[in-house]
Amino acid sequence: MKIGFISGTSIARSGHFEAWERRLIETPWGPVSVRSCGDHHLINRHGFEAPVPPHAVNYRANIQALKDLGVEALVSLQSVGSLQHDLPPGTLISCDDYVSFSPITFHDDRATAFAPQVTNNLIPRILEAFDGEIETGKVYIQTRGPRFETRAEVRILKGWGDVVGMTMAHEADLANELGLPYNSLCMIDNYAHGLGEEPLSPEAFHKVVAENLGKVEGLFSCLLTCLA
Repeated sequence: MKIGFISGTSIARSGHFEAWERRLIETPWGPVSVRSCGDHHLINRHGFEAPVPPHAVNYRANIQALKDLGVEALVSLQSVGSLQHDLPPGTLISCDDYVSFSPITFHDDRATAFAPQVTNNLIPRILEAFDGEIETGKVYIQTRGPRFETRAEVRILKGWGDVVGMTMAHEADLANELGLPYNSLCMIDNYAHGLGEEPLSPEAFHKVVAENLGKVEGLFSCLLTCLA
């Protein structure tokens, strides 16, 4: 099976993909930088050069490029903030549903009558192969970004879902439109604003991302092995 991988911050820090072929894929929505190895193709949603903030990511081009490369399923890894005290930073999860306040589509000139879903068709295989815990059945809430959410926003969102981020819903919407099964994996890198004991700041966030890199590297190793 041809797999398309999508990630962001974690890929930029990972050495797993340095030897993968780098190429530029042209799409009607713009060019996309892709790394490829056999039937596997990898995209950094923020780009491999100067990182693009979440609200400016070219989601249409990213998903279209993977479709054009013939991938049969997508595996996406997000960095998220926890909305629940029992999901601390360092926890790996998979989401099977999501909330989006600004749905995205390839077809802005007409209604799109489909019911969005997170297929997670490869998650059982990943769970069986991964030597670690991944909590499943969680709900992802997408906000626009690029800033973190306010305390008041977090108080509202925590009643609606388990984690908050800025990217997954757009990817899942577009994957649904193109008939690509979408698989969700998330690393919790922080408590959402107001939940943790420590103040949320860019410095604190990047510190925990670095601390979680070992778990992410282990997850990447598992994915490349069990989905080979």
